[in-house]
Amino acid sequence: MEHPLVSIIVPNYNYAHTLEACLTSLQRQTYQPTEIIMVDDGSTDDSVAIARRLGVRVEHTARNIGAPGARNHGAELAAGEILFFVDSDVEVRPDAVANAVELLLADARIGAVCGNYDPEPLIRDSLVEEYRALQQYYWLAADEGDITTTYTALFAIRTDVFLNEVGPFDPSLRHTENAEYGHRLSRTHRIVLTSSVRGRHDYDDRLAVVLSKLFHRARLHVPLYLRRPDFQGGPSQDTRAWGSLAALLTLPSVALPVLFGPLWAAVPLLLLVGFLAGEAGVFRFVAGQRGPAFLAYFVAMHFLATLTIALAGMAGVAQYAVSPVFRRTYVKGTA
Repeated sequence: MEHPLVSIIVPNYNYAHTLEACLTSLQRQTYQPTEIIMVDDGSTDDSVAIARRLGVRVEHTARNIGAPGARNHGAELAAGEILFFVDSDVEVRPDAVANAVELLLADARIGAVCGNYDPEPLIRDSLVEEYRALQQYYWLAADEGDITTTYTALFAIRTDVFLNEVGPFDPSLRHTENAEYGHRLSRTHRIVLTSSVRGRHDYDDRLAVVLSKLFHRARLHVPLYLRRPDFQGGPSQDTRAWGSLAALLTLPSVALPVLFGPLWAAVPLLLLVGFLAGEAGVFRFVAGQRGPAFLAYFVAMHFLATLTIALAGMAGVAQYAVSPVFRRTYVKGTA
């Protein structure tokens, strides 16, 4: 398998505004041979017309089933020895497929390779996107190496592992299928996260959407974390957990000097310092990339995002305690 066929599978639902950039970047890959399969999941925009104009093979789901199910459908139709999943809002660097294949072929213990995104968004629509691009790039770069989750927007896996050993994505998990799949896959294979497989992502440009996704995904991860304490995206998550705890405690501690006197003002200040220290690495990175003015905006946004994740964790633990259904969210995939 010196030059295995790579089946590039692109799940898509109404991403016409980024689809051409995505598909064109895949057609320009330095690695060959490849086949590109766009699985359209019931789009109502011009996605199908764009793909056909570019000469890309288009397959359809019978109804809108979500990205995990669309990926599974593409994998069933693929002819390649390696599957490379790319979300339709990601533009991929020309060497992404080549670098992923090189890693997979170098070590039979590696079952899958996950990529990272550039620190600039694909489309610059808002400062919120600028924040997310820098945050996501840093978090993933800090976690490079072996991980126990997966990042499915840039994700290469051996076809036999996907179809015969681990099985497909759980289509019922539209928001956390990556974590659940990593849980299954990492039991028997290495998962490697690397910035050598890179793309540029079109992030959400509205704060309300970003915070909503952060909250719901963090909440839905709780049953998996409680079922498997060693589950992690990468080594930097322990540091981020302390930052989240400090952010969570900072807001209620502001009431302490009002209730008990001015000396208690030291408590929220110390907690804020704890948050800044816990996230010092990303703040240094952003300062170097964008300067002090943008850093001030980034710190405020990051505090809000971190607080949202911490609140989601609390909500998830509470729901886990009272809901048997929630506790069994991942039983099918992890039994």
